[in-house]
Amino acid sequence: MRGILRLAFASVLAAVIFVGQNSVAGQSGADTAKKMKVYISVDMEGVAGVVTADQLIPGGFEYERFRKFMTEETLAAVRAAKEAGAGEIVVSDSHGNGENLLIEEFPRDVRIVRAWPRHGGMMAGLDASFAAAIFIGYHASTTNPNGVRAHTFSSAHYARVMLNGNAVTEGEFNAAYAGAKGVPVIFASGDDAAVAELKSRLGNIETVETKKALSFHSAETLTPELARERIGEGVKAALARLHDFKPYVVKTPVTLEITFKNYMPAEVLSFLRTVQRVDSHTIRFVGKDMDEVEDFEEFISNYNADLAP
Repeated sequence: MRGILRLAFASVLAAVIFVGQNSVAGQSGADTAKKMKVYISVDMEGVAGVVTADQLIPGGFEYERFRKFMTEETLAAVRAAKEAGAGEIVVSDSHGNGENLLIEEFPRDVRIVRAWPRHGGMMAGLDASFAAAIFIGYHASTTNPNGVRAHTFSSAHYARVMLNGNAVTEGEFNAAYAGAKGVPVIFASGDDAAVAELKSRLGNIETVETKKALSFHSAETLTPELARERIGEGVKAALARLHDFKPYVVKTPVTLEITFKNYMPAEVLSFLRTVQRVDSHTIRFVGKDMDEVEDFEEFISNYNADLAP
């Protein structure tokens, strides 16, 4: 009888230990999911269907429709990230005036970065606590002969942006900013030229082609519905293999070179002792890190002598 009782007690004790261990493991998994932070930087030129300023600029006859499509592509990424276990999501509205996304459409626990100027530029609010960064609606660089609305930061003013001697896209620049904080870029959507550029520099990230560029103002595009579906699938696939990605890190100090389309910006900026004029249209600035380089580019993009509150 005592042997039977001992056996029964041992079985109960083992069951209690097993349940306790699984409970702790479950809590640990839940805590990990709750803590996983994902950053989503959103531009507009790479959104499905976008081809001209009619979709990109407030007042354009298709702008209101396409800010909705931009919002919906972003929401597809948000939902996919949540389903993959993200517990905190920050979305950066990084196109034009930074006031394009329909913020009332987002889940209540998502935070949204809006308007300019801001430290961090298109990656404002990103820090080392994030597990991954995602790019939605990105485009090719100003030095790419292909790509819909291809430019780097300023289509009106910049002819080339370089980091440590290499011409970069906005995506590569932003990936270097994230990489300096230990955060990898894991997914990007945009036209075929944009995603090809990014993969050539960042490696085998997950991507979605929203359209194929036919010219600067023309494309063969997916429908918004299919683009959203593929973005959702791509984000889930990326987060499922999060351990495969490494931060994109550039050597410090970081040399930034910007070639302007006009003569005067290079001349005036060269009056600053920290700026070297490389040629008639190009200036060079050396920053100790990507934070300093990003702030300098943000200054150039936003400052003018007529600034007022």
